[in-house]
Amino acid sequence: MTSAQIEMVPGGPKFSRIIPGLMRLNQWGLDTADLVGWIEACLEMGLTTFDHADIYGGYTNEARFGAALKESPALREKIQLVTKCNIMLPAAERPETKFHYYNSSKSHILASVDRSLKNLNSDYLDLLLIHRLDVLMDADDVAAAMHDLKKSGKVLHFGVSNFRPSLFELLQSRLDFALITNQVEFSVLHLDPLNDGTFDQAQQLRFAPMAWSPVAGGDFFDQDTEQKRRLHKTLTEICTELGGASVDQVMISWILRHPANILPVMGTGKLERLKAAVEVEKLVLSREQWYRVWVASTGHEVP
Repeated sequence: MTSAQIEMVPGGPKFSRIIPGLMRLNQWGLDTADLVGWIEACLEMGLTTFDHADIYGGYTNEARFGAALKESPALREKIQLVTKCNIMLPAAERPETKFHYYNSSKSHILASVDRSLKNLNSDYLDLLLIHRLDVLMDADDVAAAMHDLKKSGKVLHFGVSNFRPSLFELLQSRLDFALITNQVEFSVLHLDPLNDGTFDQAQQLRFAPMAWSPVAGGDFFDQDTEQKRRLHKTLTEICTELGGASVDQVMISWILRHPANILPVMGTGKLERLKAAVEVEKLVLSREQWYRVWVASTGHEVP
């Protein structure tokens, strides 16, 4: 089984439904040859979209991935590269940055894209996301950067990450092309996008949102709260009902059941876990099963 391809906006680019996330690449212990093999194995599963950010690995993970693309240049045209910018993070690779804050200025966005292209060994990005909600964001300034990058061909498409709907709408109002996603935290433990209008907006504007930490970063399995214990009981019951699916798979299937066409970003380098996530696409929770998980998470019946 291979992952489906999802149209991000009507008539827009298609990304793999399951997206490998590279945030922890520096912890996977892969050398360049290993990483080439890992990318090829992902492609065999239909996983064509790879999620980065300039800060990942203390500003080193993009270059690790880029070394693999340099080793095997033919891979570039088979994949979609996603990266993010605007977080200023103190790190050995950025000695000039002394304080953790956000910078969404046009000059910073343009410089960040140039660095990311160099690090990723690519002439273009398929998607650039503004990484975090920056209260000092000047929508006109960000839009000017996006227009310049699109005109130059350095970035094909744009989106945001962790934006509230009103800020998404503000930025979209300054653009003559569609933002194609909002990447937000979403899992059975973190329901905010269901309640704050994020997924309502995605359906209204017909863009496909992305979900980071779709299995709650592993915290779910601690079972150190009543919410986690309720969820574990309900998810385990549904695993049995679905013929032996894993708890991870039911958690992902619960996300895929939402009509906004959410794309989970999987932060694992383990190919067996990515394969299990792809297999989830054939699982469909009933409405009753979906709401049982919702009730277990919230701790109360539906209104």
